[in-house]
Amino acid sequence: MSSNIIVPELGESIVDARVARWLKQPGDPVAAGDPLVELETDKIDVEVGAPQAGVLGRIDHGEGADVKIGDVLGVVEEGTGEAREARTAAPAGKAPAEQPAADAAPAADAAAADEAGTKATPSARKLARQHQLDLTVVAGTGDGGRVTRRDVEGAVERQAKAPAAAPVAPAPRPAAAAPRRAPAEPTAAPGPRREERVRMTRRRLTIARRLVEAQRTAAMLTTFNEVDMSAVMALRERRKQAFKERHGVGLGIASFFVKAAVGALGEFPQLNAELQGDEVVLKRYFDIGIAVGAEGGLVVPVLRDADRLSFAALEQGIREFARRANDGTLTLEDLKGGTFTITNGGVFGSLLSTPILNPPQVGILGLHKIEKRPVAVNGQVEIRPMMYVALSYDHRLVDGRESVQFLARIKELVEDPAALLLEV
Repeated sequence: MSSNIIVPELGESIVDARVARWLKQPGDPVAAGDPLVELETDKIDVEVGAPQAGVLGRIDHGEGADVKIGDVLGVVEEGTGEAREARTAAPAGKAPAEQPAADAAPAADAAAADEAGTKATPSARKLARQHQLDLTVVAGTGDGGRVTRRDVEGAVERQAKAPAAAPVAPAPRPAAAAPRRAPAEPTAAPGPRREERVRMTRRRLTIARRLVEAQRTAAMLTTFNEVDMSAVMALRERRKQAFKERHGVGLGIASFFVKAAVGALGEFPQLNAELQGDEVVLKRYFDIGIAVGAEGGLVVPVLRDADRLSFAALEQGIREFARRANDGTLTLEDLKGGTFTITNGGVFGSLLSTPILNPPQVGILGLHKIEKRPVAVNGQVEIRPMMYVALSYDHRLVDGRESVQFLARIKELVEDPAALLLEV
């Protein structure tokens, strides 16, 4: 009896995927639940397991193929893999000299087979291939011993720090009778100008589509302000050591802006809403999306009920999202929903930018690099750590007055951190 390998339900709003890599080949024995194939979606990469124990009979969609939910990827048949051995055995009567020796298989093929059985995230496999690293020698720290991207990065770093073999001293060259001037070398002709064509990933395609859709369907405008970060920086300097000792995580900037956003959204609920046809859905909860730059593109995991989270819980959640984005271990549940988004281009050095909406949300707050600038304070010029902030909003639902007041409220709360504790 055989069973079809079906593209499973992949989560909210995901209807198709791309076959990234087959972990088994036709004829390979498999156990029920063994990962057979990796699928790449616009949000996360997922593994599809074997529906039953047996042998991988055939593959219907090869690597790089686009598939939809419910499509048949291949078939698992009953058996133990002996059929494959019989198919690959040499025909009767063939001279032994013509038969490939069993031990003549390249070491690379054996390593590839071993790696196929190693539990690893897609991003970990990709990074290992880039550095020609054998995954079977990497200890996994993920769920069930799964090798993560961070595990591979650590192995690569240790490999780079390993002492290299001492170079062999070159043999002494005989002394020349007399120095001779080397003939002038002809000027090298310029090499060919190369181009490379690379297929876009599913995530990159979806990001491109959604960004164009956001600009086409929403009346998007952006308003700007600047925030004096002196009070926050001073508070962090005073409390950072005690905070880290107590909670095991550093006190960053993002948690202050999450708290400020929750406070401002409570006063301007139109920015914590979405349009559905001719109706406005006002969200009475605060699920704040935090944009994170990952290897395959931007992802926005969501801090649920951010209004109920402490500064420590916010910092822990944000750092965990960043780690899992790099490891490729974010789940669909991490990325679902969200009522408002915060993105921080300042970590990459951006001084000012215009963030694009994350539909169906109607507001997104952009943070930028903190830079010391001369500002007027009580009639005097002082050097202060300043940050430009930007609010992009959907003008169909949010008026200019509300957007400006919302951003001004963000500024007030961040410049007076005590207000975050008393009012938010």
